[in-house]
Amino acid sequence: MKRVQFGHSPVPYLFVAPQIIIIAIFFLWPAAQAVHQSFLLEDAFGMSSQFVWFRNFNDVLSSPSWLKSAGFTVVFSSLVAVLSIAISLFLAVRADEVIRGAKVYKTLLMWGYAVAPPVAGLLGIMLFNPLMGDLYILFNKMGLDFNHIQNGNDATFVVVLIAVWKQVSVNFIFFLSGLQGIPKSVTEAATLDCKSAGRRFWTITFPLLAPTTFFLMVINLTYAFFETFGIIDVSTKGAPGGSTATLVYKVYVDGFLGADMGGSSAQSVLLMIMVSVLTVFQFRFIERKIHY
Repeated sequence: MKRVQFGHSPVPYLFVAPQIIIIAIFFLWPAAQAVHQSFLLEDAFGMSSQFVWFRNFNDVLSSPSWLKSAGFTVVFSSLVAVLSIAISLFLAVRADEVIRGAKVYKTLLMWGYAVAPPVAGLLGIMLFNPLMGDLYILFNKMGLDFNHIQNGNDATFVVVLIAVWKQVSVNFIFFLSGLQGIPKSVTEAATLDCKSAGRRFWTITFPLLAPTTFFLMVINLTYAFFETFGIIDVSTKGAPGGSTATLVYKVYVDGFLGADMGGSSAQSVLLMIMVSVLTVFQFRFIERKIHY
């Protein structure tokens, strides 16, 4: 039996080429440069460099400040992902039940999506300004002795709150779309079988939203690891004492402000490995429990 071979047109490759070029220039090439830079030790003026193998990685992994930032990043990312998903899911469920004024209600909840992270950080720090911040004054009037400038826990609360507020609108859009995609026949049948709204949600609605929830979990963790840089830089700048410095912000501080390009590159490589392992773990083990 003869094999039939079809000729391949170059047109699909021409359409894909711009995206491949962009990825190569803005991701692959900088990543390769970071890996190469992580094995070098430069002088203070950047005039010469020396190949030092894994010395930068050893210095980073033995650094108390990096371990502190790594611990904060894990806690910060987990809080932001869980809280933003939970709050947005609650708002989406409530918004899906609104009949009168639904468009206005949904539009107001989506507005935060248009706010850039640095702008969100600026808005948040204005609310916690010690001189005129409404939330700062409110918390102290409640007797909480709130001071995010000197207290690391209070500063963590500020950046988590700002990051969650910024991401809720994004998650809300996806959850609302997922709820509206559930067939009405399914919800009506569930209403007939079970009178408890809470039980219907956890046994019918939420399992049908599992693919959306998994997708948002991946997106939110990536957001917390990388895209919150602008929020932290504007609001706390990693203070007090580096207690709110995430790994990506520490890469910036050590590399661009501390002029330690080798150590900063080693940190970026370790961060890339951590995120890659986390993503593989999510798709390898968690996605198995998702029914599409």
